[in-house]
Amino acid sequence: MHVGMTTFFQNLSGHHTDREVYQHELSMADMAEPLGFESIWTAEHHFDEYTMCPNPLQFLTYMAGRTEHALLGTMVMVLPWHDPVRVAEEIAVLDHMSNGRSILGVGRGLGRIEFEGFRVKMGESRERFVEYTEALIQGLETGHIEYDGKFYKQPKIGIRPFPFASFKGRFYASAVSPESSRIMAQLGIGLMIIAQKPWDKTLEELENYRAIYREVNNGEEAPQPLMVVFNCCHEDESIAQEMHVKYTRRYSRSALDHYEFDNEGLADIKGYEYYGGLSKTIKKHGADSFVNFLADLQVWGTPDQVFERMVEYQAKTNCAGFINGFSFGGMPHDLAKTSMRTFAEKVMPRLKAMDVGPAIGGGQPLTIAAE
Repeated sequence: MHVGMTTFFQNLSGHHTDREVYQHELSMADMAEPLGFESIWTAEHHFDEYTMCPNPLQFLTYMAGRTEHALLGTMVMVLPWHDPVRVAEEIAVLDHMSNGRSILGVGRGLGRIEFEGFRVKMGESRERFVEYTEALIQGLETGHIEYDGKFYKQPKIGIRPFPFASFKGRFYASAVSPESSRIMAQLGIGLMIIAQKPWDKTLEELENYRAIYREVNNGEEAPQPLMVVFNCCHEDESIAQEMHVKYTRRYSRSALDHYEFDNEGLADIKGYEYYGGLSKTIKKHGADSFVNFLADLQVWGTPDQVFERMVEYQAKTNCAGFINGFSFGGMPHDLAKTSMRTFAEKVMPRLKAMDVGPAIGGGQPLTIAAE
């Protein structure tokens, strides 16, 4: 099984400057490959303390020069905020500089603060995401982009440096709403699961995605998903429980606040009707109930407890691997590093020994004619 880690660049402690958060997260990333993690990831967010990595590819290019083997993944890049040509160019650069170690995760975005900051209408995000993703796939697989859509129009232009390997098998998208899952299947890309809803809903949508994928790809099975979890691992069960209660729940509260899951007005924005329904559920049961629910979908405990829960999640989803966050919710920096080291020593070897399917990454070489 593939086991990776993600930096999160979250500043919720109230005691650290952004500079101190960056130094800590960079040191966590530097620990990853020596400890045996097979990939390093980060997420794109803007304008507040929820996550302070506005350019994942910039960070990953930096890490490409500091590592030799670890895959380098975006979790995710929000395409409606970017020009697909620029994304294709930057991904191509990262792939060349890392010798083919890049993994591309994309999404359509949800944070209203970010759409407003970039002056992009949220109601257009789904259509823009589909067009931009199609254009990006074309650019990475053929070496040029030519697109004439409703929102995106691009005369034929070459991508330089030319992509040298296919992204088939290393292209993922986050999907939360049922509609998004269908779009990912139709586009032929893998899913990245971030646990945010009841398991029966997640598994139902995963099966729908797989069925659509088979239908539109001539019977080919969908790639195994990747799963993102926030992880509190400690030899002392009571400390792990305290970490979960304090820091995983604080992270969950920050997600509620950043994404405005409790904003019923999201129902009035095209493409975000699902979240309007979620807000009604939160209003009915209370924000604290949702925060606890979201936190309890994550992973915590002693090494044995963490291993058992992750095995359970793999069995539910047939995921190819996990992306683990260890520093979040204002967790003290030394405690985050203890959690990461304990997991790497006591849990990761057992997970990596599990044969759950093909390894992720490893695009096949492309033959692209110069333009």
